[in-house]
Amino acid sequence: MKINQPGVQGINPYQKQVNKTQGTKKAAAAPTDKLEISSAAKGMQEVSKMAKERMEKIASLKQQIAKGEYQPQPEKIAEGIVKFYKK
Repeated sequence: MKINQPGVQGINPYQKQVNKTQGTKKAAAAPTDKLEISSAAKGMQEVSKMAKERMEKIASLKQQIAKGEYQPQPEKIAEGIVKFYKK
């Protein structure tokens, strides 16, 4: 009788543990997708929010004008113009 490999039918009991640790290292090293939003894109998102609010305000003003309920306030208009040009 010839014995080719000593032990339990050639199975190394420590090999499973080695394979598991190598498998986790390979899984951790696998490249992953990553998404980054630039500051310019974030600024564009904020502008679109402001544009939406502005459109809602314009629609409200149009309704007030159509109903004859709009009362302009010259002081606030003047303050807004001054603030705009002082920036």
